[in-house]
Amino acid sequence: MTLLEIRGLKRGFGSKTFNTRLEVLKGVNLKIKQGELVALMGPSGCGKSTLLNIIGGLLRGDSGEISITHGENDYKYGTINPSKVVDVRRNGVGWIFQDFHLLEQLTAQDNVALALEIKGIGKKEADRKAREALIKVGLKDRIDFVAGQLSGGQQQRVAVARAIAGSRPLLLADEPTGNLDVKSGEDILALFKELCTDPMNPISILMVTHDPMLATKADRMLLMKDGITAASNIKDAWGVIE
Repeated sequence: MTLLEIRGLKRGFGSKTFNTRLEVLKGVNLKIKQGELVALMGPSGCGKSTLLNIIGGLLRGDSGEISITHGENDYKYGTINPSKVVDVRRNGVGWIFQDFHLLEQLTAQDNVALALEIKGIGKKEADRKAREALIKVGLKDRIDFVAGQLSGGQQQRVAVARAIAGSRPLLLADEPTGNLDVKSGEDILALFKELCTDPMNPISILMVTHDPMLATKADRMLLMKDGITAASNIKDAWGVIE
């Protein structure tokens, strides 16, 4: 079942009048199934972050449409002002970044629960959901640890728990292993695959990475080039970083 569909998405920056216009996205078409882990690669400045920001409801496109269909929820946006798609950010799409963005003086549970409380969930329910998410990402024995005491891999797991605690069906992972050693990066990717294949609640993940070997472990690889995305293979991927 298709979870995310993008049709003809375009976005440019600058002024046509002053001949400074740069067309970054030139008609992106993309589908991601429920439970699918997709790796997105491409040279710096090719538009990967722009694409993620529009999918995540942080930026509007110039034309085209994005739809996320999950259960009874059906989000349609793409050219709508970000202030009008708060529901997408709250309930449709979660983020995982290269930097963990944790409050180091708070415990792992409090970091996850705080994000839920900001959404309007009561503290007791937020704490319950936070604990469930942390157990799901393999941090049962680190729930009450202060974030600053955790390793980089563990901190990224807390960030993943924060992203999945709100039951969002789609996660956008922007260089999620960029600050991790090789082993920790592989562990995070293994966690992603577990989340995508969860028989009770499979999620979908679109992961931007510069690591072609990591990308080959995804279900599918896409290469962004010349403002569009296309299917990729390992040979193409190595070409991106050469």
